[in-house]
Amino acid sequence: MLSQSRREECKKLLALLRDGKVKGVVTDFSVHSIIVLMDKFKKLEELKIFLLSLTAYKGLYVYTTSIADEVKAVEAAEDSELDIDDAIQYVAALSIKADSIISFDKDFNNLKIPRREPAKIWKMHTQT
Repeated sequence: MLSQSRREECKKLLALLRDGKVKGVVTDFSVHSIIVLMDKFKKLEELKIFLLSLTAYKGLYVYTTSIADEVKAVEAAEDSELDIDDAIQYVAALSIKADSIISFDKDFNNLKIPRREPAKIWKMHTQT
């Protein structure tokens, strides 16, 4: 996934998370989505490395969505332009009272929680 055009700014943000210089949350839904994709492309050894690497990230936490969160996500998808996978991320962010959603996806614009891109986060933390 990091072979895409903006991988360098993602790598810099991931380094901050790894070192505990910033705190972030990823949903279990996102982790499971990565598992499915990597399995589809027969990248099981890379998947194992990825999953083991998550335990080394000092600033990264995994949020497990509840059934109540998922019901709220369905409602959010019904009430907005969000598809269900984006709605799950949004509801999780609301549940943990996140200060932003880190994403390139402009579908997260104009919600109660602002969207920020990875570069904005690492630039803020390298200027201090």
